[in-house]
Amino acid sequence: MTTRTGEELRNKQQTHYEDVNEGQMLPDYVLGPMTPTHIFRWSAAIENWHRIHYDQDFAVYHEGLPNILVNGSWKQSVLPGYLKDLCLPDGWMWKCSFQHRAMIVPGDTITCWAKVTSKKVIDGLGFIELEVGMKTQDDIETCPGQATIVLPLKGGRSVPYPFVPPKS
Repeated sequence: MTTRTGEELRNKQQTHYEDVNEGQMLPDYVLGPMTPTHIFRWSAAIENWHRIHYDQDFAVYHEGLPNILVNGSWKQSVLPGYLKDLCLPDGWMWKCSFQHRAMIVPGDTITCWAKVTSKKVIDGLGFIELEVGMKTQDDIETCPGQATIVLPLKGGRSVPYPFVPPKS
C-alpha cells in the first residue's frame, strides 16, 4: 500500500487558494492492491467481527458476495484522510460527505480523487468545493461525494486551528 511518512506530510509544500482552479483535478492518492491481510487488520483494529470481512467461504457461499469485503469504516477513514493530506500543512478539511456505492475486494487498487467545482474567499480564507470519490482500478466509483476544504491565501492569514467556520 502507498504510505506517506509524517515527515513527508509535515514538510510538503502548502497548496494555496490561488494554486487551484475550477475544473482542476487535484493529485490522486493510490492505495493497494488490497490484500486479505489489510482487510483483516482493519476489522481487528476496530473490532468488527462480521465474517464478510475475513472469512472468504462465508462471504462467498453464505452471503453470495464476490469475496471478503473492505469495511465501510475503512473508506470513511481513508477518503477524509486523503482530503486532510491535500490541505496540509496549513489548510483544513472542513466538510466531507459520500455514499457507499460499490464493493472493494482483495486485489483492488483504490484511487482517491478530487475535482474542484467552485471556490470563493470568505473572511480572508479560501473555500474550495470539491467533487470527490474512490475508484477501483476498473474505474468503478465506490464512494462518490462532495467536500469543502479551506486553504490559506498567498500572503493571507493562517487558517485557524481549531477551525471555526465563518458565520453565514
